[in-house]
Amino acid sequence: MTKKTVLVEQHGHVLVARLDNPPSALMTREMVLELGALVRRADRDPHVGAVVLTGTHSSRFLAHFDVRLIYGGAKRSPKLSASIIRAGLKVTGAALRIPGGSAVLARSPLVGLMAWEQMKDVFHAIETSSAVWVAALNGDTGGGGFELALACDYRFMANGPFRISQPEIFLGFPPGSGGTQRLARLLGGRRALQISLEGTPISPTQAHEMGLVDRVVPPEVLLQEAIEHAARLGRRPKAAVRAVKRAVREGGSLPLEEGLRFEGAEWLSTTTTPESLEAQRAYLARTKQLGDVPSLHPETLEEAVARGRFT
Repeated sequence: MTKKTVLVEQHGHVLVARLDNPPSALMTREMVLELGALVRRADRDPHVGAVVLTGTHSSRFLAHFDVRLIYGGAKRSPKLSASIIRAGLKVTGAALRIPGGSAVLARSPLVGLMAWEQMKDVFHAIETSSAVWVAALNGDTGGGGFELALACDYRFMANGPFRISQPEIFLGFPPGSGGTQRLARLLGGRRALQISLEGTPISPTQAHEMGLVDRVVPPEVLLQEAIEHAARLGRRPKAAVRAVKRAVREGGSLPLEEGLRFEGAEWLSTTTTPESLEAQRAYLARTKQLGDVPSLHPETLEEAVARGRFT
């Protein structure tokens, strides 16, 4: 039986997933596929509202994607232009959405493209998941590990002699799992270019100052704080969480008029969910009781924040 690289335990409505690939804490294709299964579990289980990712290595979240796998694939692959590969990726992506498509691709020359498409799909599924995802960076992380953290909704990092980096430039290629795209959307094109071209490590304090991580905390309380944060946000209605994430990440990249329609569609589709209808009924009942708007009533708002909804 293949050893699991994503070890999952449940804390209330929070799943804690420990990334475990000793001795070097390298990301592998097997780990990516296990993360894909974790996303599906988090989305389908009504008793799961959030996921926390952390590493089992004493000083690393993830080092990077295993370069041996990249090198092995590159040696076997023909030299093709980026435009031809883009066309191939479109075909591969379409094939993966057909039942049995992955089995066919695994026996074809497109197997390398399939692995990239699967990694892209898993990271994007995290971004649009109905659960809240928090990366608890317990140490150094670079390359694919950093790109995984960028796909999460929040990043907490342990304070200490740790570093974040996109070192791919030193291997002769750019970040390939969303690094340039997510950095550009998070920090702007200029800073994304600098991080990707320079490839130099960034300390926890620097990462916090530039907005790469949301909180820097002592290592001994990192996981506890990440779980508490995930538990609080994981009480929000899941359909609304997914709608917010999609509207910001996908709609926010569209021209304004298209983005407004995207947001409107997410809003309209979630107002009719059972959780939303229940919260709306509770809000109106409380309005009648208070004789004023509940969202501006301190005690009612505090209760809603704690419960994740008006009840």
